[in-house]
Amino acid sequence: MKNLLLISLLLIASLFAFTDIDSNNNSVDNNKLYLTKTFKASSVKNVDVNTSGGGITVMGGATSEAKVEVYVGGSKRGRLSDSEVKKRLKKYNLIIRMNGNTLICKAERKDKSRSKNSKNALSISFKVYVPTKVATNLSTSSGGIKMAYLNGDLKFRTSGGGLDLEDLRGEVKGSTSGGGIKMVNCDDIVKVRTSGGGINARDCDGEINLSTSGGGIKLTNLNGNVEATTSGGGISVEDFTGDLNTYTTGGSIRMSGMNGNVKASTSGGGISASFERPGKYISLSTSAGSIDIDVPNSKGYDLDLSGNRVRMASSSNFSGTKKSGRVQGRLNGGGTTIKARTSSGSISFN
Repeated sequence: MKNLLLISLLLIASLFAFTDIDSNNNSVDNNKLYLTKTFKASSVKNVDVNTSGGGITVMGGATSEAKVEVYVGGSKRGRLSDSEVKKRLKKYNLIIRMNGNTLICKAERKDKSRSKNSKNALSISFKVYVPTKVATNLSTSSGGIKMAYLNGDLKFRTSGGGLDLEDLRGEVKGSTSGGGIKMVNCDDIVKVRTSGGGINARDCDGEINLSTSGGGIKLTNLNGNVEATTSGGGISVEDFTGDLNTYTTGGSIRMSGMNGNVKASTSGGGISASFERPGKYISLSTSAGSIDIDVPNSKGYDLDLSGNRVRMASSSNFSGTKKSGRVQGRLNGGGTTIKARTSSGSISFN
């Protein structure tokens, strides 16, 4: 009971490392609508957006008209007058046009040697409305990126904000160095990473690769082949089906409603794992905590458990070696391979 309480407390503490994704996601709400341009939607197959001082939003949908909205404000808080915006924009190249079937939106300083943080710098953000089936190439150095209802080859990156992703399909590849990641209903091939925040993924299906160096990871109702790693927080997994490979160097791991194969490891906390339908294997390891495993008692298992102390709820149908710190053998005739290792804690098998 004490071990379970300790694991819960460590996990809760580590999950506070999640970055508030919404707060750093997009600069649009703080800026004024400056310009709107429209294009024939059927002509748009690719979307290329680049800005060094604002956020990017791309929304897909069934529409006959593609639309670009440009929002402009000061790089500091507070709104600018229309005259001040026009004056400062003279120092920028603002491009919104079609090049073949590619919609190009670009904002950059004419004098690139000047600091983007100077007092006269602008925050220029784009909101783009296009058909669902497009490819994207989005880039910003100081703002968040929001994408929704898109299907295609989707690439995006930011150095200064969060990623807010919803209903994306296809090959999804993105990164941020300065914010968290929120992901809902993203399927197929997904690879996203952050160096400065947590990851929250829900209702996703496919080949999914998630990584962060600076926050916790929360996965809810994922299905597929998933790899999730963090160097700076705990990991929480609920209602999972498929193959999961996850590890952290700085927190605990809690998994519930698991169905399938799991490999999980941590260097800085305990592991709690509850399975509904185990797959072919379960592999759990920690260097600094205890491990609690809960599996259906009607199934068969091949066990290899090692820790300071190993406890089994029942051993009536067990054949093998059973010691205080090691259990090796078959339960209920054998079946799912379960390996668990801890260097400084106990193992509880239920």
